[in-house]
Amino acid sequence: MDHNSEAELEALGHVARDASAPREDSAITPVASPSPSAMDDVRPSEVLPAKPVGSLSTLNEEEFMAANTLLPGKLEEEGHGYFHWEIDNWTNLPDRVVSPTFTVAGHDWDILMFPRGNTTSEIVSLYIEYKPKEPKDGDSGSPDDWHSCAVFTLAISNVNDPELFKVNTSNHRFTAEEADWGFTRFSELRHLLMPADEDTPPLIENLRVRISAYVRVVKDPLGVLWHNFHNYNSRKHTGYVGLRNQGATCYMNSLLQSLYFTNEFRNAVYQIPTEADDPKRSVALALQRVFYNLQVSGDAVDTTELTKSFGWDSHDSFMQHDVQEFNRVLQDNLETKMKGTVVDGAVAKLFEGKMKSFIRCVNVDYESSRVENYYDISLNVKGCNTLRDSFANYCEVETLNGENKYQAEGFGLQDAKKGVIFESFPPVLQLQLKRFEYDFRRDAMVKINDRHEFPPSIDLGEFLSED
Repeated sequence: MDHNSEAELEALGHVARDASAPREDSAITPVASPSPSAMDDVRPSEVLPAKPVGSLSTLNEEEFMAANTLLPGKLEEEGHGYFHWEIDNWTNLPDRVVSPTFTVAGHDWDILMFPRGNTTSEIVSLYIEYKPKEPKDGDSGSPDDWHSCAVFTLAISNVNDPELFKVNTSNHRFTAEEADWGFTRFSELRHLLMPADEDTPPLIENLRVRISAYVRVVKDPLGVLWHNFHNYNSRKHTGYVGLRNQGATCYMNSLLQSLYFTNEFRNAVYQIPTEADDPKRSVALALQRVFYNLQVSGDAVDTTELTKSFGWDSHDSFMQHDVQEFNRVLQDNLETKMKGTVVDGAVAKLFEGKMKSFIRCVNVDYESSRVENYYDISLNVKGCNTLRDSFANYCEVETLNGENKYQAEGFGLQDAKKGVIFESFPPVLQLQLKRFEYDFRRDAMVKINDRHEFPPSIDLGEFLSED
């Protein structure tokens, strides 16, 4: 967007300040409003009255920002600053006017105003605009995919009394496609020109007014803060792409991503002979194609071929399935396909462990036990604060006594201990957290939303057999 001509700027004055020291404030969640390009006549959130309680001043910038320009959630700022733009002759303003450029935290901005309205006449429209750096003196300027995230406040105040103002706040991810953002219906013009009462002057007094911008530039460590994901190139920004959800296949997508990033498993899948297979009927070939596309595709990968190879139709894709059951069906199919090939036994080598179920008598030397193979473990979440607690719950020993004594062969009824102990853990341990349970009163499965913590690494030696 072009700036004003020198003649248009004769009626304008400005003061800019940049506060480099970050500060932390309590959090609110502002509501974003459309940019001029959206041509969307949406009202801003409630505008403060001209003489607010507490007598904030637009010129007491730090206090004003602490009250209005707040960081949502746990976000951190790069820096913050403010800019004052004094207009000396309102009636001489063109229909569209842009302030001088100001800098906050190394980023250039300006204020864009439509004094007689953008989409509706006699409604003052006010926006803030990001100014990407132009190539200069060997500097290539801002990249084509530049962005900047900011929380900003725009205020209109009386030049002689900065405690008289109207204000609004929003946040936005500024990009080449959405370089300006703000309030199409900031205020009706008549409310700025008319005094609130006989003792209070109007905000635009003697054709003069002050327009202020307060900006907190927000850190975006992951590169996706407030992203609308239109034209988002995941491969370029992260090196990876995701999987499309067919309707209710998020559980499957999570499992496939986990298996894809298990490098030895992915390499074994690639070595399965599938040259003569039909991907709509061969689970192995369909999975190979999913993994390959996750490596090379520029877009999110479709999983329709894979679900069709299971014999599913579109109705099945919109039904929630049990991820543990799906994983077992998938791996059983792959193990069958791997038999007699160079990767025969690869699944068991990666995921198979052994556990022992036992009943051990307390008063006599007798134990009944059975060792079984497992590929995954289902752990309780309810009542377990941590992953270690879930394992302790899984291996909890039950006492058999009283009417529940154990019939030991050759010893009759005996007090006994019943439980499970792990004989070995596999190189890749698959854990299924039981987040749903049956509610008898509702006759339905309900989700458990208890907090559950798991560490980056865990020592499970206490749950291994000593033998």
